[in-house]
Amino acid sequence: MFGYVSVHQKELTEEQKNRYGAAYCGICRCIREQTSKTAALCLSYDMAFLALLLMSLYEPEETCHPNACLLHPIKKRPWVDNPYIRYAADMNVALAYYNCLDDWHDEGTISSKILSNELGRHMERIEKAYPRQCAAIRICIDDLSRLEQAGCQNPDEPAACFGTLMAELFVVREDHWSPRLRHLGMALGRFIYLLDAAVDYRRDVRKKQYNPWTAIGMEENWPKWEEYLTMEMGKCTQEYEMLPLVQDKALLDNILYSGVWVNYRAKRKEEHR
Repeated sequence: MFGYVSVHQKELTEEQKNRYGAAYCGICRCIREQTSKTAALCLSYDMAFLALLLMSLYEPEETCHPNACLLHPIKKRPWVDNPYIRYAADMNVALAYYNCLDDWHDEGTISSKILSNELGRHMERIEKAYPRQCAAIRICIDDLSRLEQAGCQNPDEPAACFGTLMAELFVVREDHWSPRLRHLGMALGRFIYLLDAAVDYRRDVRKKQYNPWTAIGMEENWPKWEEYLTMEMGKCTQEYEMLPLVQDKALLDNILYSGVWVNYRAKRKEEHR
């Protein structure tokens, strides 16, 4: 379900590409250093957006380093480190852990069990540091699983459930900006859930798996689905534009106004070949 909230590479300047890559590589390095190399396999582009948003809002001191790594051993790539990069890294691991547990319980996937055991060794530290966020992830994933298994016929319920999960992740701490960040995260989470349901529609029908659109008896209807998606993204960007963002604003604009739609259409094309 993750991976849609990313950049439209063709519209980025070289400087913006380097900045985005530095944030992404910074999260990857933090996951490997704070958790394990295996955990870095779960890295999501969505967490790079979260880190960049929080960095732009709070403007922390940063350290930037050009280093080679196991994935890029020849050419040195810049990576950035700050508290919000590390926060995004921990949230990435927590999301992956609870998602793997859910897959193991629901489908008995051995690979999910192995990965959850690996990630679970680091969850005590993350849960102690971020109890509210981890509780929200756990509760929302459980509620989402329950709604899907029950064949919920109201798409708004599972969408709101995933929105609640994202809302809590977007709030690092309770402060002046937390209400607006929650609203932004809620709308973005609803957008992601409904987008994923549209992209997976044919596959879910073929495999007889839950999909909110089939649950209400709706046949394939891309124009209608895009109306819903446009409405949710409109709510998201409305909150986003109310934040006093300067640093990386153009890069964040690229993601919300272009990247999510380009990635959505690419996924749609890929799934419907």
